[in-house]
Amino acid sequence: MTEGHKHVPEEQSGDHFRWYALQTYSGHEKKVKTLLEKKIQELEGEPEEKPIREVIVPTQEVVEIKGGKRVKSTKRLYPGYVLIQMRMDQNTAFIVNSVPGVIKFVGGGDEPQPLKAEEINKILGIADELEEAGPETEIPFRPGQVVEVTEGPFSDFSGTVEEVFAEKGKVRVQVSLFGRPTSVELDYTQLQGF
Repeated sequence: MTEGHKHVPEEQSGDHFRWYALQTYSGHEKKVKTLLEKKIQELEGEPEEKPIREVIVPTQEVVEIKGGKRVKSTKRLYPGYVLIQMRMDQNTAFIVNSVPGVIKFVGGGDEPQPLKAEEINKILGIADELEEAGPETEIPFRPGQVVEVTEGPFSDFSGTVEEVFAEKGKVRVQVSLFGRPTSVELDYTQLQGF
């Protein structure tokens, strides 16, 4: 989910707008995006004439377990980075670098390097695919981890995680049933880690 981005292949636009990656202080991505959008509004001219067009924080929705419940949350794809589409010159570089929370343009040297068309399309494409695929379930367990079953027919059993099936939200756990190791597939919300 990239908050309303537009696919504009740079080669076709003909006005030298490019995508750049900005390194920001971790956790300040949304703040930087908001401040940059405010700067864009302050620039004179019609939106299509402004030297800075768009700012995005590539994100995806994930499902996490909090307090034994599935909770949807938004996760940044690239923590510490913001993407900006702009026409690079001394003035726009100064505007962007003066925003609190911005560390520098990525691709350093004397002149910031724009992202290649393939790179930005891949980043935006990945975000689009993730959005279309629906939220990815983030399961907090890993193979070899000892867990306790908290609900269902195996409640109060302890076992070892054998395999995690993130796409199904299931975990295969080996428990001891009548003294014999037995594999059971459980919903990850039925488990608690130690």
